[in-house]
This record gives sequence, structure tokens and C-alpha cells, in this order.
Amino acid sequence: MTLSDIVLGIFLSLLILLTVGGNVLVCLAVCASRRLRCLTNCFIVSLAVTDLLLGLLVLPFSALLQLNSEWPLGPNFCNFYISMDVMLCTASILTLLAISVDRYLAVTMPLRYASLVLPGRVAVAMACVWTVSVAVSFLPIQMGWNTVNGTVQNHGPWAPERKCRFELNRPYVLTDSLLTFFLPLVAMCWTYLRILRIAQAQAKRIGSARPTCITTYNSRNNPTISTTLVSSVAAVALREHKATVTLAAVIGAFVVCWLPYFVLFTVLGLEEHPDPSTVPAFPYVLWLGYINSALNPLLYGTLNRDFRSAYSHLLRCQCPSYNGWRSAQQSSTGTTGRDHLTEVTLLCGHTSISCRADETDQNVMLGDKNHSTGPETVQSTNGTAAIDAKSKESWC
Repeated sequence: MTLSDIVLGIFLSLLILLTVGGNVLVCLAVCASRRLRCLTNCFIVSLAVTDLLLGLLVLPFSALLQLNSEWPLGPNFCNFYISMDVMLCTASILTLLAISVDRYLAVTMPLRYASLVLPGRVAVAMACVWTVSVAVSFLPIQMGWNTVNGTVQNHGPWAPERKCRFELNRPYVLTDSLLTFFLPLVAMCWTYLRILRIAQAQAKRIGSARPTCITTYNSRNNPTISTTLVSSVAAVALREHKATVTLAAVIGAFVVCWLPYFVLFTVLGLEEHPDPSTVPAFPYVLWLGYINSALNPLLYGTLNRDFRSAYSHLLRCQCPSYNGWRSAQQSSTGTTGRDHLTEVTLLCGHTSISCRADETDQNVMLGDKNHSTGPETVQSTNGTAAIDAKSKESWC
């Protein structure tokens, strides 16, 4: 074994450990934290489980095949490994699409979101993801629909011994690439572009808002008049920039990791190449796609303040405490609420307790509220509303 093989083995091992460890951390964070138990995070957990299974059941054998040109585990296990690879990668991509659709509904229809996104519908969506994933992986590969001659790959006297080949024909490649990548890519780009435009429009509305005089009544029924500025232009610009960066990171990582593979996959399939793994560029683009499974815990986890808090507690072997987090938020500075807004935009879009979008205006994109007992009455130029006596409301 050469030095380059040793370095490559170390790199692949670290990538596998990062994929497994990161996605286990996401699952534990959602299970341990009440703040993270919402319907949107069902998709996040599904994505983490998919990437975790990829790291456990696929990546070790991909690394073995990468380091050793011969396949020592037989043709049956080879076809099972390839089927699992296609199924889990497809499920990961389609789950990202489901997350983008969920966020699109939360942003464009905040008043109807709670009635549209129900547990049963979320379960149906995840069942559809796995049904499509199985339909484009195990079924065609085990039936030989992906090969040129219609026989099951890696079987028969003409199949090379101790080789694990993923054979491709034109109908299978066009169906798989369009259904599991290019169409989801177009849909994700469209939904995130719509989200970004709504965020920009909302930022302009907030920036043009005038100071509002409000009259509050305390427990002694004494009126107190105060003038509150909705937001400064600088704060709006900062939130808009953070939302843009977050959206660019999500869609950019997806495109950078998977686009090269599916472009090469489609070209080789149209040419009906007998063994794509022999193409020099194929292993590089394949592992680049695998890297996306290691990045998902970072992109969909650490960009959210609640996930970061859960990560911190878990890594320090502490049981996350909801009350402790709430106290920490109440004792923090006023900028915490503004920073939290863009973080929940892509994930929960929830209130701090119910994990639900609770909006009072279609023009208000997402809100972050801290609830407590003892509301007081507020009279403003826009009418009457209830506010919390012990916490502030932070609106996007």
C-alpha cells in the first residue's frame, strides 16, 4: 500500500465518521430538546437518518471499492450495495426538496401553514420520498432494467469476476436523473428564490415603516405612552444579507455536491458506458456527492440557534433543558431576537414554545415570540393586541 493510499484511506475514514457523527448528533438534538420537536424537524430527522444509513451501510463499502480495485463480497451483495447507494442518495435529495416546499408554504401562507402541514400529510410526504427512492433503486437493479442487455448486472458468465459494476442504459439514466435530481433542483431553486424575494419585499416594508406610538396599561391600570421604531435600515439590511447567505449556502452546497455527478452520470448513461467506475473523474464526483451528507448537519443544524444550543449541551454531556435555554434567551441582549429571525426562516419558522408559525398578517413573514403568563392590553394606531408583560415580541 502506497503513501497516497494511506492518505486517501484516512481522508475517507474521517469523512465517514463525520457523516455518521454529525447525523447522530442531529437525531439526538431533536429527541432531547422540546424546542426542536416540530413537524418541520420531522423532515430534518428523516434527512439525518437517511444520511446516517448512507454513512453506515454504503460509504464503508464505497471506500473499500475505492482503495481496492477488486470486490471481495460477491455479486449479490454488490447489487444490494449499489441499490442501497442509489436509494439513500435519492431519499436524501428528495427530503431536501420536501424541506424547501415546507419552508415555501410557511413563508408564503403563514396563516394557513398550521392547517396545511399536518402530521398525517408529513407522514405521507416521507412515505412518497421512500417509495420513489425504492422504485428507482432496488426494483430496476434487481430486475435488470438498468442494463443494456436486460440481464441483472454482475451476474452471468460474461460478468467480470471480483468486480462491482453499476451498468447504465439510456431509459434508466434519463428517468433516474430527471426524477431524482434535475426536476427537484429546479423546484428547490424556484422555492428558495420565492422565499428570498418575499424576504426582500418584507425588508423594504419594514425599512419604510414609521415610528408607532403605543399606549400600554400595567397591572395598576396606569397608561404608559412610548414610541417604538419598528426597525432601523441597518438592522433590516443585516437580516436581508443573512437570509441571502443562508439560502445561498443551502442551495449552493446541494448544487456543488451533486451537479457534477449527475451530469457525468447522464452523459455516461447516454453513451451506455459498460463500467462508469473506470472513468477517471467518476470516483471524484461520486465522493463529492457523498460529502453533501456530511454537510447537511452543518447547513440544516448549526445555522439554527436551537440546534447549536442542543449540540453544545450534547457535546458537553449535558441534558438539554428547555427552561435553561429560555432563561438564557431572556437574559441576552435585544439583538438575539433579530439574529434568531433568519435562522428559523429555513427550518422551523416557529414560536419558541409551540414550534408553529403564529402570524397576524400576511405581510409578516416569520415571527419569534417568547410566551409567558400575565398578558397586558396594548392600544396602538392599528388596534388592540395582547402582549407579554415579561418578554418582548420580535417580528420579521
